[in-house]
Amino acid sequence: MAGGWAQDGAVNEQIEASIADELARMKARKGPTGESLSHCAECEEEIPQARREAIPGVKLCIDCQKERDGRPQSRGGINRRGSKDSQLK
Repeated sequence: MAGGWAQDGAVNEQIEASIADELARMKARKGPTGESLSHCAECEEEIPQARREAIPGVKLCIDCQKERDGRPQSRGGINRRGSKDSQLK
């Protein structure tokens, strides 16, 4: 059920579009490339051979990569579609 000027199903369409945008952003994210380092770029610990073979271009050891993955990343998301309330102001 839509209200105001929104057409039926507009909320679901916006949710689906947001999910599609996020999936496209994740797919476009590039992984490491090039030659793998033998030692971590941050802590200088040796990177195991198995990790270097599994992930071409790896630059960080497992511990440093886990720490980096755990950090919150700020993303400047833009709601292109906007809501009717934001358009009326």
